[in-house]
Amino acid sequence: MFKNIINGIKAYFGTFNLISKLGLWKYFAIPILISLLTGLGFVALAYFFSDNLGLLIAKVWPWEWGSETFATISTYLGGFLILVLGLVLYKHIVMALSAPFMSPVSEKVEAHILGKTEHTHRNTSFRQQLSRGIRINLRNLFKELLFMIPLIILSLIPVVGIVATLLIFLIQAYYVGFGNMDYTMERHFNYKESIQFVRKNRGTAIGNGIVFVFMLFIPIIGFIITLPISVVAASSATVKILDEKKLITTNPASEKHKEIEA
Repeated sequence: MFKNIINGIKAYFGTFNLISKLGLWKYFAIPILISLLTGLGFVALAYFFSDNLGLLIAKVWPWEWGSETFATISTYLGGFLILVLGLVLYKHIVMALSAPFMSPVSEKVEAHILGKTEHTHRNTSFRQQLSRGIRINLRNLFKELLFMIPLIILSLIPVVGIVATLLIFLIQAYYVGFGNMDYTMERHFNYKESIQFVRKNRGTAIGNGIVFVFMLFIPIIGFIITLPISVVAASSATVKILDEKKLITTNPASEKHKEIEA
């Protein structure tokens, strides 16, 4: 799996050039706007409500001594919890709403990698792509929260917290990579087949998600460039896996035409 994680990370190399070469920037205008508004919204929530949540957490401390120190720590802890949960929600909201705009991007990357050979795809409408994006990301959101809530509690324990924090990071990376890969899988697999495919290639998903999560911490710019770059990287990696494993169905008419030319 470690090799696949590296491959998922390496897929980011050259993405800027590929986006420019294929003229993909025009597809990212609305997703970037969605990303900016959603990201800034969660940052604002953390800024304005960290004190309120901190006060609630501070009530856990029943003693007078150390109450001021604990109240201060609680304020930062409140902001941290809002940001962590906000990051989880942010990813899935943006990826779900961006699905209809990212599918054409993934298709163009696939055509570039595989050449002019025609392949049979599942033809889906804007509404179907949006519906699938919401379904996939809701499923991933609930799964992610199921693992993360107990890990967030464990992260407050010294020493154990280090391991828990690392696991939180990897879980977030896995599910965001899953979402990015599904823009390609949507054309080739149904819902259940896509889940099975990612489970078999979870290393690639984690590798893609690792870079995604790191880039989000770049102020403002992270909300602008993260989604376009990560989708192109995920599409490249996913198409190569599908091609290597012969999971892309070739149009019979195209194959016949190739034989005639030969």
